[in-house]
Amino acid sequence: MSSPNAAGLHDLDASQLRITPTTSLRTVPEPDSAEVWGVKSCTDHMVTVTWTDDYGWHAPEIKPYGPLTLMPTASCLHYATQCFEGMKVYRGFDGRLRLFRPERNCARLVLSSTRVALPAFDPRELEKILKAFLKIDGPRWLPKSRPGTFLYLRPAIIGNGEQLGVTSPSEVLLFIIAVPWPDLSTGSPPGAPPRAPGLKLLASKTETRAWPGGFGYAKVGANYGPAFVSQIEGRKSGYDQILWLLDNQVTEAGASNFFVVWKTKEGKLELVTASLDSKIILDGVTRRSVLELARERLVEGSEHLTSEVKALEVVERTYTIFELEEAWKEGRLVEAFVSGTAYFITPVSAINYRDEDLDIPMGDGTGGHYAGLLKKWLKDIMYGNVEHEWGVVVDEE
Repeated sequence: MSSPNAAGLHDLDASQLRITPTTSLRTVPEPDSAEVWGVKSCTDHMVTVTWTDDYGWHAPEIKPYGPLTLMPTASCLHYATQCFEGMKVYRGFDGRLRLFRPERNCARLVLSSTRVALPAFDPRELEKILKAFLKIDGPRWLPKSRPGTFLYLRPAIIGNGEQLGVTSPSEVLLFIIAVPWPDLSTGSPPGAPPRAPGLKLLASKTETRAWPGGFGYAKVGANYGPAFVSQIEGRKSGYDQILWLLDNQVTEAGASNFFVVWKTKEGKLELVTASLDSKIILDGVTRRSVLELARERLVEGSEHLTSEVKALEVVERTYTIFELEEAWKEGRLVEAFVSGTAYFITPVSAINYRDEDLDIPMGDGTGGHYAGLLKKWLKDIMYGNVEHEWGVVVDEE
């Protein structure tokens, strides 16, 4: 048993992990099947860890996947004391399982947790627990016979204390589940017509996703539910996602970070995305990786430059839909794309603003050249085509 910390509470401790194997294996769906697109076929096991205000973090447990039990007065049901992460585990073409920059997701979960009055923990311990979980379910759900496949991982924390008072919960549950996930960047559900290349975005008109001084930078459920109304209305009008504006500032696209490649009036080529400074947007792991790779490889003299992919400057700043519209009208808009765990790197083919579709150049017809190259670089890391520190191997022995 771990010892209490300076506050008298026990820290999250992966060495205390208990494992209860399932006695009833679940059916593994075929890749890209209707079951996968239904995103309900969770793996055989789940992780649960309880925290209480008189003890701290209890021993984590890997146990058979199944329902949670909550009292009707649970804090998360009334006061949105809830946060989560989205990440993936990949079956590499070299046969190994990999997580992609898991330390980033684990650290961000701590940030989100404390933003909604839930407890902190050592993110390194959570990463150890994730690896232990995948050591059990990874081999069966991502067999070596299916290289190039992945599972979506959902670590989440909820306040499940019974008291109805408006206060931080006295009991908390951290849990982790894994589910087969479709390739939203290119695919479409079985039986549905093939999706046209690129996402169509509808610029928000009166609603906004987040605001300065709020919690747009945290991955909490309260950021997502209210956005569903606009998203559903947009889809009824033929658009895939909402391009969220705040006083005409471009922020995010749906639940993804948004990038644009354009030429300035002076002819300088730039990769532009919204800044993190105002804490309006999420510090996406894929976003961060795109920026770091671009700053490293899309510079003058790089071996990665071609006639189609020229050096550019990476810019994180506040910019407006008016700037984007002007670049489009003047023929300076090169391409646009979104990034995130769910949609990965997906090109944008159009943005509707003021009831006019701004058609975005699509490079080779399926996507912009920069988006395609960045996607390839990231996939190579995720699936082990190249050795890189961002691709963290999961031990299956």
